[in-house]
Amino acid sequence: MKTIKLLSLSLLATLLFSACSDDDEAPQVINEEEEITTLNVYLTPDNDTESLTFSFTDLDGGVSEPTIVNNGLQANTSYTGRIEFLNENESPVENITDEVIAEAEEHQVFFITETGLDVTIDYLDFDDNDDPLGVEFRLVAESVSSGNLTFILIHEGNKSTPEADGETDIEVTFDVTVE
Repeated sequence: MKTIKLLSLSLLATLLFSACSDDDEAPQVINEEEEITTLNVYLTPDNDTESLTFSFTDLDGGVSEPTIVNNGLQANTSYTGRIEFLNENESPVENITDEVIAEAEEHQVFFITETGLDVTIDYLDFDDNDDPLGVEFRLVAESVSSGNLTFILIHEGNKSTPEADGETDIEVTFDVTVE
């Protein structure tokens, strides 16, 4: 009787251990998207006049109206631009820009100008594959005009168009006037 019990236990142990496989894939690490509550756009004119800041803050995820600060641009002026992404719901405030730069191959800022707004934008920073990132850029305000300027941060997208794929981390539209 003891022999039957021992054989049964041995058979059961063998089945349990052989059911485990060494070639199981490791679980996929889920890179949780960061909360971005604030987008700041800093524009420094090449002619040494005062710098401008455009900002968007939404601390409650759209429950109330976000705070938006717009500024006018000067016609025939080039600006060096820098974008900052923050999570102001953390204490201390979390600077998401550092993560966007560290994961440059997975991110890109797209700039979309409405017809009628006479500005051009060129990328000044690139990832390791020479694809644009967009945290740093050059904006040239041409003639007197007005319209919307949209900034879209895409995660894991096609770096040729924001509509192709990927996740939108934040999308903000500013009403811009070139004077």
